[in-house]
Amino acid sequence: MSESTLPSSPRVAVVLLAGGQGTRAGFGHPKQLAMLGDRPVLRWSLDAFAAHPAVASGVLVANDDVVAAIGGLPDAWISANPGLERQQSVGNALAALAGWGDDALVLVHDAARPGVTAEVVDRLLAALGDAEAAIPTLPVPDTLVEQAAHLAGDVVDRSALARVQTPQAFRLGTLRRAHAEAVEAAATDDAQLVRRLGLPVAAVDGDARLYKLTYAEDMAILNGLLGIDRMMRTAVGIGYDVHRLVPDKPLWIGGIEIAHSHGLEGHSDADVGLHALTDAILGALADGDIGDHFPPSDPQWRGAESYRFLAFAAERVSARGGRIDHVDLTIIAEAPKIGPHRAAMRTRIAEILAIPIERVSVKATTTERLGFTGRREGIAAQATATLQLPEN
Repeated sequence: MSESTLPSSPRVAVVLLAGGQGTRAGFGHPKQLAMLGDRPVLRWSLDAFAAHPAVASGVLVANDDVVAAIGGLPDAWISANPGLERQQSVGNALAALAGWGDDALVLVHDAARPGVTAEVVDRLLAALGDAEAAIPTLPVPDTLVEQAAHLAGDVVDRSALARVQTPQAFRLGTLRRAHAEAVEAAATDDAQLVRRLGLPVAAVDGDARLYKLTYAEDMAILNGLLGIDRMMRTAVGIGYDVHRLVPDKPLWIGGIEIAHSHGLEGHSDADVGLHALTDAILGALADGDIGDHFPPSDPQWRGAESYRFLAFAAERVSARGGRIDHVDLTIIAEAPKIGPHRAAMRTRIAEILAIPIERVSVKATTTERLGFTGRREGIAAQATATLQLPEN
């Protein structure tokens, strides 16, 4: 045990930031709740800090539903509401530590970095013996170039550069002063605010396991870095839906309203495209169909917006620790013309599923005036969803 972890050392608190939505990850819910191995991403950091002998308490900055989703807080921990920006969230946590003296030490950490190790915490606390603040850093291994208009420019000397990680360590009084004097100044981490006070910030060796979760693909990297043996399998589902065209009703297809003389009849808004996509995703999950989860006999779904059904299916994927690789939707109709609306449909579907638009395909065809769609009595849709799901 390092000297910084001895009982005679100053009290240590943790500020654990978990208030963001993490929409770039595309999970359909906050990325800190995504399953990493046998527990949510957020729980990895929380458990690591709670187990460290130097940490006396902590403040989890998160919404109440996030706290509930991870099963509550360790002993001596409290929660604080997140702000609109990171600095506001840290400020809320500092207010929650009002009873702590300025001589205490505080670790500020982003929950999107689940690979917290006791060794990094020890190095940071030891550095505060001679400094007001300390951060973990890693060298930059890649060649760096300036870039403009997608053209590579001059090489940047990387020898004086480093990658900054969290947790970052501070004397509590110093961090309070840094935030109090920041006023409107923005910063991407707290060490920048301390440097603006004219105070040096010590750098200690970081750890590759403190990799930051930003995109869905990062989960595979974290699985490897944290030694989680989790194999993924590909699952494909198919969905099909059809609704009758009736006059004097709004027409919703693919999550957007289209001006037309007729709309689709159904218990909800009858969005035939989103219904087919929902069934495709549920099919890949082997989780029943849209009628099982949203029965037409239930009056609460009368006139419901179908994006809620599709968002529900996406959340079921995330809850299983999976991701949506691709969806493909085909609209079968004589009228209206779908082509002018394809881009808007792709954008809306990508938004609902929280995935890149490149993973969304929307097509249209006719039946050459054959059958009920050819007679303009109704519109049909078929969809395919490709998922990556963890093996049990």
